[in-house]
Amino acid sequence: MNLEKLKDLESEFLETYPEGFKDESFFPSIQKFNPQKLEDFARDVLKKENFENPNLFVEGFFKTVQKSVMVSLFDKLKLKDAIASLNSYEKDMLSIEIFEFLYGNKKDGFEGLVEFLAQYNLAKWTIISVCAYCINRHSEYFIKPTTTKMIIKYFELEDLIYKPKPSFKFYEKYAKALDKMKENLDDSLTFDNVAFTSFLKIAIEFDKA
Repeated sequence: MNLEKLKDLESEFLETYPEGFKDESFFPSIQKFNPQKLEDFARDVLKKENFENPNLFVEGFFKTVQKSVMVSLFDKLKLKDAIASLNSYEKDMLSIEIFEFLYGNKKDGFEGLVEFLAQYNLAKWTIISVCAYCINRHSEYFIKPTTTKMIIKYFELEDLIYKPKPSFKFYEKYAKALDKMKENLDDSLTFDNVAFTSFLKIAIEFDKA
């Protein structure tokens, strides 16, 4: 990781926006992003008790994806159609994979969710990662392909090769790299993991411009 680049971007960004994402002059549209509200919603509809009702748990999964502004409308519509086509057994299987990823064996759940959604061409980083981020937004990461590739290249993150098909090995290594970067930044830029990766993307774009 190129720590010098990271600290330079932080310095330049905070010089312009001293309060980080809380700075009122920083993109008014950022105010529309309310991570706490999204977390509260996701924690309610994806609570462990709901797993006893697979239909309810899968519905909670979809509603969380649907409420997220970070997932494309096209993917939301495809996911809606895919879930509507599932029979009871298939919903049971999907609910198990979601539960495992969020609360059980993380690796098995992640890989099982990828395998399940791949049948519908929906095994995408955004859909796979969004719910984990929503209920644990300080420890889990939302993976947006363009931002991820930009961060890996700019900060020279070794042994990280992005691939369109989600893999737990990559997710785990990338999360550890991001965690290390967060340790070296001001709290105003790391209060939420989407805000943090958004800062990296915006700062890189400013630097290149």
